[in-house]
Amino acid sequence: MKRAGLGLQSRFQLAILVLLGFVALMLALLWYRQTVSQQEVIEISRQSTHALLAEQVRISGEAQVRQLAEALANPLYYFDLDAVGTLARAALRGPDVEYVLVYDENGRILHDGSGDIPAFGQPMNDPLAKEVATAKGPHTRQVGELLDVSSPVTIGDERLGGVRIGYALAAMTRSEDQAVEALGTRFGEVNRRSLSWLLLLCAGFAGISLLGAAIMQRLLVRPIRMLGDVASRIESGDFKTPVPASNRTDELGELVRAFDRMRESLARHDRDIRRVAYSDALTGLANRLAFREALEARLREMKGAGSQLALLFADLDDFKRVNDSLGHEAGDEVLLQVAERIDRAVQSVQGAQALVARFGGDEFVVLLQADDAGLQVDIRGMASKLAGALVEQLGEPLLLHGRQVLLGVSVGVAIFPDDAGSASLLMKNGDIAMYQAKVAGKNCHRFYSRAMDQALERRVRMEQDLRGAWGRGELSLVYQPIYRASDQALVGCEALLRWSHPEDGAVAPSVFIEVAEQSGLIEVIGRQALQHACTEAASWQSVSGLEHPLFVSVNVSARQLRSGDLVKQVADVLAQSGLPPERLHLELTETAVISDEANATAVLARLREMGVRVWLDDFGTGYSSLSHLRRVQVDGLKIDRSFIADLLRDPDDLALTSAILAMAHSMGVTVVAEGVERQGQLDLLRERDCDLVQGYLLGYPMDARDFRDLLG
Repeated sequence: MKRAGLGLQSRFQLAILVLLGFVALMLALLWYRQTVSQQEVIEISRQSTHALLAEQVRISGEAQVRQLAEALANPLYYFDLDAVGTLARAALRGPDVEYVLVYDENGRILHDGSGDIPAFGQPMNDPLAKEVATAKGPHTRQVGELLDVSSPVTIGDERLGGVRIGYALAAMTRSEDQAVEALGTRFGEVNRRSLSWLLLLCAGFAGISLLGAAIMQRLLVRPIRMLGDVASRIESGDFKTPVPASNRTDELGELVRAFDRMRESLARHDRDIRRVAYSDALTGLANRLAFREALEARLREMKGAGSQLALLFADLDDFKRVNDSLGHEAGDEVLLQVAERIDRAVQSVQGAQALVARFGGDEFVVLLQADDAGLQVDIRGMASKLAGALVEQLGEPLLLHGRQVLLGVSVGVAIFPDDAGSASLLMKNGDIAMYQAKVAGKNCHRFYSRAMDQALERRVRMEQDLRGAWGRGELSLVYQPIYRASDQALVGCEALLRWSHPEDGAVAPSVFIEVAEQSGLIEVIGRQALQHACTEAASWQSVSGLEHPLFVSVNVSARQLRSGDLVKQVADVLAQSGLPPERLHLELTETAVISDEANATAVLARLREMGVRVWLDDFGTGYSSLSHLRRVQVDGLKIDRSFIADLLRDPDDLALTSAILAMAHSMGVTVVAEGVERQGQLDLLRERDCDLVQGYLLGYPMDARDFRDLLG
């Protein structure tokens, strides 16, 4: 019996079945691969979106922190907590900002943007604190759902502290999830349609299946890969890469158009970030970062070309007075008017092109060069003309809310390449020249010279020598007698600090006191002087023949007043020396009191409760002397020697002195006239019932031994 074999039809059918199975297997494999590719695309899109958003948050955060660090330089340098608080609160109100911390060079918190600053003076104790406090540059770390961005605050090479801002990443995560979810949804819709299409193709011929796969490859995978390539370029920062236009009306076409809109949005956001990062928010001028980049670019272009440019540093004189007396909003209005006047001054210089920038606070910088860099022009003369125009323009009164405000400007000029060959050195030398203009009396301009470096070195050396000078016996106190005007009876003395340098000899107090104030050494020296003066005054009780116990008057600096522990220092010194509180008079300048009136009022009230007398020194040279006497309670005031010097020649000084005496006596305040050097001055003061007098006519400053001899 013959075995029945498969017929041709069966074989064909079997072949067809095998072919269809093969096609189905191929389609199944193709479908599997397509699904995997889509998941990879979604993952790539997720990663790209995450990286892009994270980078934008980081760039935005670092730009904001860097700008805030620059803005905090002057407030931290002058320890202006009001200005620090204003900047911190403004930053805290920013989008997605969780916290703002401003800290000093030791990592202690100075401000957190809150009203009462509960963490003031406390060290930062989070895991990143040590790493942030010791960082020498911008520092960014992600901790969980927070991005911590910090930057040190410096002036020159001096580190003043730093600022930290924490940004919440929750909004970024939500945006990322929504974008990926939308992409996955659209892929799901495309997949369902593709599956239906593939199932229909499976019922046809293998060639149709292959053709369908090719169509799918062209219509789906290629556009997605194109979007992936564009996303990669955007991730690298190339926001100008265009997304190829699509006329498709399906989901993929919508995805392509949505991706293009996202690219345009990111490009606008990038432009906004760059505008914020490179311009001053108040005046619209270039900021420090933009100016530095422009300066370096121009120096590279000019290297070896034999051309010159000038750098002008302009710093307003006594601008802090405007903020203190009229408020920071008025200060901002002044800065806007100053920026307009600087622009007019720049335009008045013919044949020059200039870039004006605001470095923060009241400091402006101008980069000046000739219109035609190929011409040999007198850049020094051009800079001198512009500096003179700045001094003239900014010396004119400013009209502010119906009031005239008088300011001045100190301008320092440095020339490239004569004074420096690099951007950093040119800016440093311009700043040195500006400082010398301040020293020269303000409201003037100075060109940089090598001698200025030497003067700066002398100041640094003086600061170093001043450290430990008391322990080495170089610093000492002298005492100038104070007499009752009516009968010239000795009632007390003023303790004055003197420095005998081992190499330079006697250093003027006006020189080393300023250095001590700026360096912070005055807090240590002032405490030592107070202790020594009280101890010496307590020993006078044993001197016989004194009609009344003598008082000692000790000067207190503004920095000591702001330190926060002045009351405790005084209490400790009185307890250790045994000096009765009523025999200690503390002298504070009017400027020191009104610069922080709220704190000064509280401190002075506590001192007076202890029994210590409080006097206002240099009275009449401040900005609102009489009005502040109503709010700041003091026991006495000292009429500045500038009024006494011209008492016999100037009727105005005599009238002012008489008015001060009458006003003070009506308020029960004792008046001391200092700088009495002529008998006629003493007679006039006695006629007008001045209480106490001191000066060379009555007694020169003397050491402790000579003063004890004076007591008899």
